[in-house]
Amino acid sequence: MHIRKLNSLRGIAALIVFFTHFSDITNWLGGILGGGSGAYGVMLFFLLSGFLMSYLYFGKDCNKANIQAYFLARAGRVLPLYLVIVVSSYILTQTDNPLLYNIPDVQSLLAHLLFIFGGSVLWSIPPEIQFYLVFLLFWLAAKRRRGYIYVAIIAVMILLFLTNFPRIYGDVYGVPYNVFNVLRSLPLFFVGVIMGMHYDSLKVPDYLKSHWFILALCLIPLLYPALSPVTTDAKRKMWLSYEVLLVMSSVFFCLVFLVPNNNLLLANRFGDFIGKISYSLYLLHMPIIAHVNQYALAVELKLLLSLLLSIFAAFMSHRYFEKPVATWIRNLPAKRAANKAATKAAASV
Repeated sequence: MHIRKLNSLRGIAALIVFFTHFSDITNWLGGILGGGSGAYGVMLFFLLSGFLMSYLYFGKDCNKANIQAYFLARAGRVLPLYLVIVVSSYILTQTDNPLLYNIPDVQSLLAHLLFIFGGSVLWSIPPEIQFYLVFLLFWLAAKRRRGYIYVAIIAVMILLFLTNFPRIYGDVYGVPYNVFNVLRSLPLFFVGVIMGMHYDSLKVPDYLKSHWFILALCLIPLLYPALSPVTTDAKRKMWLSYEVLLVMSSVFFCLVFLVPNNNLLLANRFGDFIGKISYSLYLLHMPIIAHVNQYALAVELKLLLSLLLSIFAAFMSHRYFEKPVATWIRNLPAKRAANKAATKAAASV
């Protein structure tokens, strides 16, 4: 079953990050959309990731073939563009040509390639990859010991709260690592997992479903530090606040469970398009904004030009690089099987 609304939700997450970084870099609107508010877009990405993993895989047997297909699908989706950007960033940094991201030395390059550290927007990829590994434990328990999933999630979330999310980071022989980024991201993934587990089984009464629940999206700007009516430090802690987790989870629940699937604001061609290129848009937009900001243009023109160039670059990347490479990676087992069959047939002749 395809949940079309999730395409637009991915697009919204990417655009939140885009507008936040544009506001920070250009001081657009006095920077009120910045101040780290892109975190809320990344939170949506993590909720979506956890949701989709449990929704797509808990109904399948956790056997060798399915695990192989799982890792190939995840690798095809995340790795190609990420690896190209990381290696290109390192090469460009060495030639004093900072067109992408700053990766100054071999140690930093190795940390990015090992998914133990990430700079700028690249920070979110290591937690994503490491969650894919943690998810295997949930998948193993999903068939006969599903209750263990709830126990493990509750236990980890309580432990993180009581230890105030341990600041575990540093370097080993100059190779940086940051476990803290993973720990602070886990609650978002976990909430997504639980919602994905119950998407088909939770029967929401028809009278509770309404297109008006789309307005739950308005809660996200109210979390922005410059716009929030909240007076506690929750609006600054963001990732370390279970209050923020509650709000973001509630927004996600409303959009996925309570907004009808035919909602025009979430189920439309533009949402499908932005959703498909959201990963590319997320990884490519920041260097484009920084480059456009160097020109003596009105900030509104900078916004339009940055957005159009970011969408164009993301589309080209997705259409002509990421999608073909991902398809090739996913088809590797079938190609190997075909080659073995051909070899066996030739040997028997």
